[in-house]
This record gives sequence, structure tokens and C-alpha cells, in this order.
Amino acid sequence: MTEVTPPPLQGPTSKEKKYDRQLRLWAANGQAALEEAHVLLVNSGCGVVGIETLKNLVLPGIGSFTIVDTHHVTEADLGINFFLDEDSLGQSRAEHCCRLLQELNPDVNGHFITESIETCMNNPDFFKSYTLVIFTFPIPQSTLQDISRVCEEHHIPLFFVQSIGFYSHFSIALPSAFPIVETHPDPVSAVDLRLLDPWPELVSLVKETTNNLDSIPDYEHGHIPYVLLLLHYLESWKQSHMGKPPQSYKEKLEFRELVRSGARIKNAGGEENFEEAVGAVLKSLNPFSLSSGLKEVFEADECQHLTEESANFWIIASAIADFYEIHGCLPLPGSLPDMKAQSADYIRLQNVYRTKAKQDLVEIVGDVREKERELGRDDKSLIDEKEIEAFCKNAAWVKLIRGKPLQVVRYGNGGSWGDRASFAGEELLNPDSLLPLYVVFLAYTSLFNDDDDPETGTPSKAITKEDNDEGEMQQQEILATRTGTILDELWKENGREYNVEVEGWTNQREELEDRILDIVKEMVRAGTSEMHNTSSFTGGMLAQEIIKVITKQFIPVNSTCVWDGIRSRVGVYRL
Repeated sequence: MTEVTPPPLQGPTSKEKKYDRQLRLWAANGQAALEEAHVLLVNSGCGVVGIETLKNLVLPGIGSFTIVDTHHVTEADLGINFFLDEDSLGQSRAEHCCRLLQELNPDVNGHFITESIETCMNNPDFFKSYTLVIFTFPIPQSTLQDISRVCEEHHIPLFFVQSIGFYSHFSIALPSAFPIVETHPDPVSAVDLRLLDPWPELVSLVKETTNNLDSIPDYEHGHIPYVLLLLHYLESWKQSHMGKPPQSYKEKLEFRELVRSGARIKNAGGEENFEEAVGAVLKSLNPFSLSSGLKEVFEADECQHLTEESANFWIIASAIADFYEIHGCLPLPGSLPDMKAQSADYIRLQNVYRTKAKQDLVEIVGDVREKERELGRDDKSLIDEKEIEAFCKNAAWVKLIRGKPLQVVRYGNGGSWGDRASFAGEELLNPDSLLPLYVVFLAYTSLFNDDDDPETGTPSKAITKEDNDEGEMQQQEILATRTGTILDELWKENGREYNVEVEGWTNQREELEDRILDIVKEMVRAGTSEMHNTSSFTGGMLAQEIIKVITKQFIPVNSTCVWDGIRSRVGVYRL
């Protein structure tokens, strides 16, 4: 008889080898989203933080990037920008940064534009080809507002980043509805075993496996999956408690001792499965309730009133809301944690869960297809079943972020804090808060208005590097006064005047003024210059948030992040 040579095993592809570690984080679908993305960087000033951000996107394989930068390389650039060399002196900074960034990863496509962003924006469709936009400080406030408005209209995520001396900050303006399905919750808390609501096939498996539990041989007794053990003892508990499972903390402790008492002390093979069952009692016997995030999704107008333009997310969410109304629960994810068991028993249990999850998925897919027909979608635009399945598996931990436009403060006014005024007012008085640093950044940015000095081209109120003490003092006064204007407006929104003398208010005000003065001195000392270590660290943080937004996995910073390099502290605020 002729022997048949088995086909060779397929090893990982070159791409899988190259991106192995990150694929473990965001999987193939996340990598695909990254490779399809096109990021626009509007670079200005020293431009280091923007390039460092791109570096951390090029390395994991962003599809394409474009740099808009009108500057030419100076000797000062060579001291802080590692993506420039002496041969680039006097030449386009965008072109040479683009070239050296591409050397990091040949799979990435790099482009550069040497015209100003204002010129680019003469084309009304300029931003439409980009997945997201990053722009760096300094930038005139009118341009900042125009970019923010266009990105908001086209639902393009917008990132604004500043790096000055030891300080940095970035703000994120996401679309008004930015849903995230794959939030990657803690694996321990994400397990859904449905112990309080088992379905017939699971109940049948429990009875078959735990029948005559006391007479089962030691080896088999020590390898019964803990899920089945818990269900077995739950049934025993219900028989003596009017058919109810343990509800209070005290009852759960009593139930835990009941489970513990079933372990065999003299089992040579050990009873690790009983230890797992005991450990799972408190976290697995909680009645189901919708998370606040999912309630927000179900109650959203986009979910309750679908239209022809509704995104896939809202159609699937509407179908899952229908499922919840019918069954009082969400579709079963179908995954099981590791546990001590014989392979055959574990696979059998796993198949019961997977079969139930598949049944739930079939029901939801049917509802989705019905909604698509009602909305007039043709066969070519039907939602991929894999997308529906991913939503079903992660439904309990879906997150909806309601993005807001960037907070832009024009010179001559203090801006508006809206519904976050009360929070901001209280947070500023917290001696450990970094929010004062953000307020000074707002003041600093607002000084770069459109009133340019005709001789230098520099905004007339802008902070510049001064070589003498008198000039530095004047700059500090300008920035401190501007910061005070913003604070005055904030206090008014809170119904409290900044100069009102009330008990405790004077001391709090003086402490805040002292902290702000320290920040002002450092910013004026730095001028508009960047420190490479600060910009590199900030670029890494910002790139991480950008990847979250592109892949729509994990939960990004919602609004603002501030870095204090002097005290090595980070603050994240929703403003």
C-alpha cells in the first residue's frame, strides 16, 4: 500500500511574524483597520511631537500618512528632531521627515505637502480622504476652529497636541456618536456562565455528569468542571430555599461552604475543581443587569429610530435590544474560562455553550436582516455576519462615547465650559490636580491669534523665547493675565466671582494662583520650544489613543490628557 505524505504544516506568514505581539492585542481585524487608515499630520512649530506620534504609528504598520508642513530644516531642528540629518538643512522638513519615517517600515506609504494647511483647505474635499487628523501647536485660532468645524461635519476624529518644555497636552475630538464594541474588559469580570438561568441542554449535561456524585471514582470526581459543580449544588440549595438561589452576601457565603463540603479530603489526585468552584461563587452568582453603557446605547435615539443612513452599529444594537426585551438577557458570548477537567468533558461543556451562542446569533441575524429589508438595503450592502457575531460576543461591555468639539478659546474672551463648568471649578481647587496646567495651555494657545506683527509674522500677543529678564517678566504677565481671564469666565459659569471673599475661598485662590504662576514661568522659559524626551513620551501616549480610535478597540481618552514632566504625573479629564 502506497504511503501518503501529509501536507506540510502552514507556519505563520511574514506579516504575522513581524506584527506578532500587537496581533495578540487587537487581532487581525484591528491590524486590518490600521493598515487601511490614512493619517494626516498638520505639523507646525518645532514639530517634534507630531513626528514622534507618527513614528509610533509607522512601526505597528499604519497604512498611509501625510505630513503638511511649510517649514524648512534649521540647525535648531537637528538638535531635537531625530528624523532629520545634516543633509536636510535648508530643505523641506516635511519631505525629509517623511523619507526617514518610511525607513522604519517599508510597508507604510508616506506623503508630504509643503503648502500651508490654509491653502489645502481651499479644496472643500481635502479632509475627506483621511481617517483622522492630527495637528500640532502653534496654530492660529481661526485655523484651529476651521479644522475643528470641518472634521466635525465629516465625522473625522481630530487630535490636537502641544509640547512646551516639560509640559504637554493633547485633546481628542471624536464624532458625536463613537461606539466601541471590542472594549477588552477584564477577562475575569467578562465571563458569562448563566448559572442563574441555565438552558435545557446545560441542565441535562449537569444531571448526566453529577448523577450519583458521591459514588463517582476519585479521579473523575476531581475533574468535574466547576461550572457543572456549581449548577449541581445550586439545584440542591434551591430545594431547601423555596426554589430561590442564594441572594444576599450571607447566603452566598453559606452556599460557598456547601460547595466546599463536597470536596473529598483524601483524594490523591486533588480537588482543584472544587477550589475553583468555591472561588467562583461570589462573582458568578449575580443576577443579570444591563451595564450603564449598554443602557445608554439602547436608549439612544439612533437605536430607537433607525433610518436608511443608520450605521451598522445601530442596526445591530436595535436587534440586540429586541432580543433583550424578549428574553431578559443578552446573547450568550459562548466562551468559557480555563478550568480543571478532562479534555473530553471540557470540550463537551464548551460545545454546549457554543451551540447556545450560535442559536442566539441566528436569532439576532434574522432580526438584523428583517430590519435591513425594512430600511430598503440591497443584498450588496447587508451587514457581514462576522460583524454581528463580534457585537453579540461583546454586547455586555459595549461603550458609546459622545464626542465633543475641541475647546477653542479666542483672544479677548474666556471661552465656555458648558456642562463641565462645575466639575472644572471644583477640580481646579484640588491641590493635586493637573487641570490648572490645561487652563494655562488654553491661555497660551489663545495668544496665537490672527493679529500678526507685520514685520515678524508672529502673532502680536504670542509667547516667544526672550533672552533677558525684563522680556521674560513681560511675557509672564501676558500669559498670567490671559489665564486669569479664562478663570474669571469659569467662575462666572459656576455662579462665583473669582474675587469674592468667602470663608476658605481666599486661601484656595492664593494656592491656585501660586500653582498657575509656577506653570506660567516654565512655559515662558521654554517659549515655543520642545524637549525631545517630553515630545517622545507624549507622542507615544497620543499614538496609543489614535490606535484605539482607528481599530475601535479599547476605550480611548475622552477629551483631554495633560502631562507634567516636572512631577512625572498624568491627568485625564472629560471636558
